[in-house]
Amino acid sequence: MHICFLSNEYPIWATGGVGSFLQTFSRAVVQRGHKVTIIGIGEEEKTITIDDKGVQIVRLPKPKSPWLRFIENFSKLNKKIKEIHSLDPIDVVETPEMGLSFIKKIPGIKYVIRLHGGHHFFAESENRGIHWKKGWMEKKSFTKADAFIAVSDYVKNHTAKYLSYNQKQVTIINYPIDSDLFSPRAHIKPEPYNITFAGTICEKKGIRQLIEAVIQLHKKYPDLKLHVYGRDWKFANGKSYLEMLKEKYTEGIKTSVIFHGIIPYRELPEKYAQAEVCVFPSHMETQGLVAPEAMAMEKPVIFTKLGPGPETIEDFKTGLLCDPHLPEDIAEKLDWMLSNYEERSGMGKEARSFVLEKYNLQKILDKNIAFYKEIR
Repeated sequence: MHICFLSNEYPIWATGGVGSFLQTFSRAVVQRGHKVTIIGIGEEEKTITIDDKGVQIVRLPKPKSPWLRFIENFSKLNKKIKEIHSLDPIDVVETPEMGLSFIKKIPGIKYVIRLHGGHHFFAESENRGIHWKKGWMEKKSFTKADAFIAVSDYVKNHTAKYLSYNQKQVTIINYPIDSDLFSPRAHIKPEPYNITFAGTICEKKGIRQLIEAVIQLHKKYPDLKLHVYGRDWKFANGKSYLEMLKEKYTEGIKTSVIFHGIIPYRELPEKYAQAEVCVFPSHMETQGLVAPEAMAMEKPVIFTKLGPGPETIEDFKTGLLCDPHLPEDIAEKLDWMLSNYEERSGMGKEARSFVLEKYNLQKILDKNIAFYKEIR
């Protein structure tokens, strides 16, 4: 089969859960003897083509006009899909929620939307209304899909509150975890009081509440350090979320928080290995990759109790669940982890066993390939 993904995210250029999934998944699909092409819009003036371990990545030129970028981008995508299809027929085109809105369907190709978390999905957790254009585009995209893949029970059910699947097939297939890359690092000794967070530095990832929790615990644990890995996020007015945090929690951040910025994806396991506890108090996720990745390394993990949290962690067995809106609850769970070494070590071992079963790369690959063949 020839699978074509439409996405601007990929670890070569940008960090993010969708890009990390695409790299792990696409490389595995290629190893099974199938072909994968990823088409996205880049930041360069010309088209760039790269081979990533057999995965063909095409980055189209950035739009010339910011006012007509939607029209220009979709025009380039449609042209490139048609060109590639004429040379090497495509079986399946897959996109995130909004990705099919202006795609022209070609007979013989099946079109799939994978629910990574769209505009409607995150509206409630971000406490915002639906933007008329983005909402319209997402609805239009859903009408064009031949089938849907949900990465968790929660994202399937929550998305259905806002959007119709139009009586098309919907299957649940989790994100896979590369348990070879994310495996225990026995040679790396965790640093005492090292608390690690990875993800975009923005409100919906719960980083503000986590910082408040760490500041609350500083008196009890003077050596406590929160290590933050990830990219900054910008408000609509262009202001940096990271700078807002530094202004709001100046003294607390100075004593207890270290921002490391973006690091290559393959360096993330080493950072998890150095941690005593990994904490990801997201306000909302579709599934989330960081929690099961850290769990696969036998790390003690605190994850959100909201959304798909209970699908990912069994509380006090494979990790702890917290209320991401309450710094006091995050602090309480973090205090428990730091005070109960034997129990948290047992949780880590249970967590890896759970991840190896539920997020097994080869099993999930089997499900995806079978699904693609079924809808053809």
